[in-house]
Amino acid sequence: MAVSAFAAFWFLPFVLPICFYVAFTDLREMRITNQAVILLAAVFVIVGLFLLPLPTYGLRLLQMGAVLVIGIILNAAGVVGAGDAKFAAAAAPYIAIGDLRLLLAIFAANLLAAFATHRLVKYTPLRRVAPDWKSWSTGWKFPMGLSLGGTLAIYLLLGAQFGA
Repeated sequence: MAVSAFAAFWFLPFVLPICFYVAFTDLREMRITNQAVILLAAVFVIVGLFLLPLPTYGLRLLQMGAVLVIGIILNAAGVVGAGDAKFAAAAAPYIAIGDLRLLLAIFAANLLAAFATHRLVKYTPLRRVAPDWKSWSTGWKFPMGLSLGGTLAIYLLLGAQFGA
């Protein structure tokens, strides 16, 4: 992996709770809060300054801006939700550009697993654990925060273990 194991390890304690919160609120309310997105971006801006070389830090901030622009365009086209686009932008600087193919594979596997699990639980007695979650009754809409947060968490966990 191209990501630094050192950086991934030190990002984890800050990022994992945010990823869990994003997955939970998207399941419960079908929304990713601005506070979670801002916190995720702020963690990178502050902690990343200490963990990454300055040129890498600057490039990663550019990644955040580029993903935000792409997300705004996709949101305007109705392809993704606004919260999903903002979360992807806030998560982008944590990803080493050399790991993009790996990240897409993690995301694809995570999306399939999350979608199948969500739909399966929706029609089982397990649904009674959280009967009021909005994601159960939104038709074909899916809480992408479950997959987006999970993908970032898995990527950083793998990076801490197998990173450069």
